[in-house]
Amino acid sequence: MDQLEFFDIPSPCIGVCEANSKGFCKGCFRSREERLYWLEFTTEQKRQVVRLCQSRQARVLRARQEAARRQQTDSDTQSELF
Repeated sequence: MDQLEFFDIPSPCIGVCEANSKGFCKGCFRSREERLYWLEFTTEQKRQVVRLCQSRQARVLRARQEAARRQQTDSDTQSELF
């Protein structure tokens, strides 16, 4: 038996509780349904939600890094024009 099975999976909530344009929490990256039904989920369902949240967070971070990189490239290109 895995040690994680001895303990309940804690909520990933960090108290931000604001939805983004796709309906995911900006703090914990859960969907509305995942937040609403968290207490009713089985341990395995909670584990899956945590995995999904980690994946969503990584995707958001990659998108932000890419946007910052593009902005820097655009800024460098504009500087070369002067």
